[in-house]
Amino acid sequence: MRSKRLYQIVKTFLNYGLDELIPRERLPLAAKIARTSLFWLRNKHKDKPIEQRFRLAVESLGPVFIKFGQMLSTRRDLLSQAFAAELALLQDNVNAFDRDTAKGIIVDAIGEQKFNQHFSHFEANPLASASIAQVHAATLSIDGKEHDVVIKVIRPNIEKTIHADIQVMHTFARLLSRFYTEGKRLRPVEVVNEYKRTILDELDLLREAANAIQLKRNFDGDKILYVPEVYSEFCHKNVMVMERIYGVGVGEVERLKQLNVNMPLLAERGVEVFFTQVFRDSFFHADMHPGNVFVDVTDVNDPTWIAIDCGIVGTLNKEDKRYLAENFVAFFNRDYHKVAQLHVDSGWVPRDTSVDEFEFAIRTVCEPIFEKPLAEISFGQVLVNLFNTARRFNMEVQPQLVLLQKTLLYIEGLGRQLYPQLDLWKTAKPFLEDWVKQQMGPKALFDAIKDNLPYWAEKMPELPNLVYQYLQSGHKNAEQQQQLLADMQRRQEQQFKRLRLTITGSSLLITSGILAVFNAPVAATITGVLSALLLVGSLRGAG
Repeated sequence: MRSKRLYQIVKTFLNYGLDELIPRERLPLAAKIARTSLFWLRNKHKDKPIEQRFRLAVESLGPVFIKFGQMLSTRRDLLSQAFAAELALLQDNVNAFDRDTAKGIIVDAIGEQKFNQHFSHFEANPLASASIAQVHAATLSIDGKEHDVVIKVIRPNIEKTIHADIQVMHTFARLLSRFYTEGKRLRPVEVVNEYKRTILDELDLLREAANAIQLKRNFDGDKILYVPEVYSEFCHKNVMVMERIYGVGVGEVERLKQLNVNMPLLAERGVEVFFTQVFRDSFFHADMHPGNVFVDVTDVNDPTWIAIDCGIVGTLNKEDKRYLAENFVAFFNRDYHKVAQLHVDSGWVPRDTSVDEFEFAIRTVCEPIFEKPLAEISFGQVLVNLFNTARRFNMEVQPQLVLLQKTLLYIEGLGRQLYPQLDLWKTAKPFLEDWVKQQMGPKALFDAIKDNLPYWAEKMPELPNLVYQYLQSGHKNAEQQQQLLADMQRRQEQQFKRLRLTITGSSLLITSGILAVFNAPVAATITGVLSALLLVGSLRGAG
């Protein structure tokens, strides 16, 4: 099976002429022989550019490769604009698997008795089908009420397919890394490893359920984002039950316009959703492409974003958040020196990087952008340019920053699609400036004290005992140190006495040797006295 799949992939790559990515002169001898032996497999799409051929090849290889291509399309820090734009066209339209098989998996996971008791209706035909899972509508009866829900079910045997395809991807990645001129910069092996972690995480629907619950709690009572409710007691690793939503797809722009939805407000809320997730919660939905985002149009003048499919989320630590916010604000103010210094301080580029040279490189890339009207500037593209520039200075992009960049590109793309005049800078700048003030100003100090007060109040009664124990410990340590110094001093004195006796004895031996030349009895007497002295000295030293 594996060899058959490998042949199918090789055949597809050669039929689309993707062997051109590695120059023939750089191929090892074995690869050249293998390529020559497959003489009947030729490029059948010579009229198309290499970027388009790559996308078509990925589409023809099926769900796992399509999802990989979609992930690659967000890595604009690695790919050229042409490659990234072409891969962005990949559509995850996958045929549904057998409905009886789907129901069987669901019933096995939930339990037949529990399923029959709580699910009064199950729609056999799926609402949607993707590479990893498909979704069925159902009616859940619980607490005396009926709820419209959807049941997400993982494709059967998909994990085996994923592992098999990823092994093949690793093989090609290693070849690309070794023989392709851009292999070192593209880091194909690391990219495949990143994809493996992501796609395997998506196979665990318990993880996705937990992410959705957390995201919903973060925006509880907030009008800008709604996350469907998850029914945890019916969720398993391969099955997930959640509230069914009835929004309009965010990509259905014409329909939203026909409904007279407040598009400027909707676009601005998209930006607010992103920055709130990143800087307030440090927990953000990292897969907000059009298929995962809907709009609640119950009130067209007060629209709400709806997010589903929380399989991929990103997190940022406190330091990452602070440096990112300061970077963004510095960009708004065109303070490139501060941007460069922040990158060095954060450790994103090596400590020995010349701040002045880095500043000049950033200025060269970004200054032409700022010559455009603010509404025409792509915030996401600025971030891409920044990462590309930083990479020249040996910056290694952190995984959480890649997810951040991907999410920002999605959000900005959706925002401009909804409202082309969206000035993301104008929307984001006040939010970020306020956040930086909250984190670094007097309010931040007050909040830190307030947050720590319960802990301090708990420890206050113990403070006298803690101080006493510390002083006692310090007193004991001081006594131990004094004793140690005294022992060291005594040993040094003993060693000095031994050394002095040795020198004296050596001198007497030499003297006795000289005297022996002239008078043997005198020499014998001196030697006897010397031996006695040395014996007494050694006994004292030992004591």
